[in-house]
Order: sequence, then C-alpha cells, then structure tokens
Amino acid sequence: MTRVLVVDDDHQILRALRINLRARHYDVAVAADGIAALRCAADWHPDLVVLDLGLPDLEGIEVIQGLRGWSAVPIIVLSGRSDSRDKVDALDAGADDYLTKPFGLDELLARIRAVSRRTTTGDAAATVPLGDYLVDLTDKTVHRAGDTDGPHLTRTEWELLQILLRNPGKLISQQHLLTQVWGPTYVRNTHYLRQYMAQLRRKLEANPDHPRHLLTETGMGYRFQP
Repeated sequence: MTRVLVVDDDHQILRALRINLRARHYDVAVAADGIAALRCAADWHPDLVVLDLGLPDLEGIEVIQGLRGWSAVPIIVLSGRSDSRDKVDALDAGADDYLTKPFGLDELLARIRAVSRRTTTGDAAATVPLGDYLVDLTDKTVHRAGDTDGPHLTRTEWELLQILLRNPGKLISQQHLLTQVWGPTYVRNTHYLRQYMAQLRRKLEANPDHPRHLLTETGMGYRFQP
C-alpha cells in the first residue's frame, strides 16, 4: 500500500484528502506544520509527500530542503499563491510537481499516480515512444516503428530531450534545464529553451503548433507527456 504524507495547515483539506485517499487504498498520514511533517517523514518513511507551501512555522521550501537532505521521496507541492516564482523555487529545491489551489481531486490523483509510476519503474526505459517515433536513449537515434530512418537531432537537442524523457510526466524547471545543458551561468537565457524546444517539436510532434508530448508550462518549465 502506497504511503502518502499530506502536509497542510488547512484542517478541512487534511480531512478531505485523508478520507479520499484512504478510500482509494492509500495509507495516509497528515501533518499541519513543517516540523511535524519532517518528524513524520523521518519516522514513517512515506512513499510520497503532498506539501502545501504556506505553513505556519516553516516555509514549504524549507521542508523540501529538509527532506532532500536525506530522502528522494517524490514531493507534490500545493500552492495557493499566484506568483509562479514560488513554484519555480519549489521545483528547483527538489519538488517533483505542483498543483495550484483550488485543485480537483482527480487531478491530484493523476499526479500521484504519475510520480508513483516513476518511483516504481525507476529510470526511463532505453527506448521511449514519442508520438509516431521511438527514441532510443542509449544509441541516440529516433525512428518510426519498423523503419530505421528518422530525424537527426543535434547534441543540444539530445541533451534536452533525454532529461525530459527520463522524467515522464514530471515538470522540469527552466533553471534546471538551462543549468544541466548550458551551465549555471545561463539560467536567465530562457530564449535558448524556447528555440530548441521549438526545433524538437518540429522534428518530433505531429502538430508542432499544438504539441501533445513536449509541453510548455508558461513561466515554469517543460514536461514530457507520454
């Protein structure tokens, strides 16, 4: 049974999520502040954490940093804040995904399933389907099923694509992609990402203007949707 730790200072949200997640056969623990959350995580070792950013004692970012000091547990952030900067900071601190309040239960459950699949399966398979193509991350080739020909990708396009494909369904922040591909001095060069993602969509998406797999979350980052 998957163990989920829900952290929120809104007792109505805690109660609703505890009831609904338990009804779907999750084992649920709850915490109303950051210190209680860190203690529960250390004692209980949850498989996943749902974390509100606005806590009464610690900032949600501090809780993420505390968890990341010793654990790779997936973290889904809940935020009632409209400023995307908070969400970006949470992702850069180590969160795996985020939802903006108010949110639908079905959407939260879908995010939980997605991060749980990543944890269960580990790294992405060597060959990943992307629309009409099969992407071989080992040989660095792209081809249609039953065919050996496919679009040629540049080294930079490969570096971007493999980060996304190795994290299916996960929102990868702009800062993380820029740091990993170009280096820490390029974190403000977001136009690089726009340019190269546009090139990848032209090569890999059936309709580059309306992509289904290489998705942008404006001001936040990019996501590979299988």
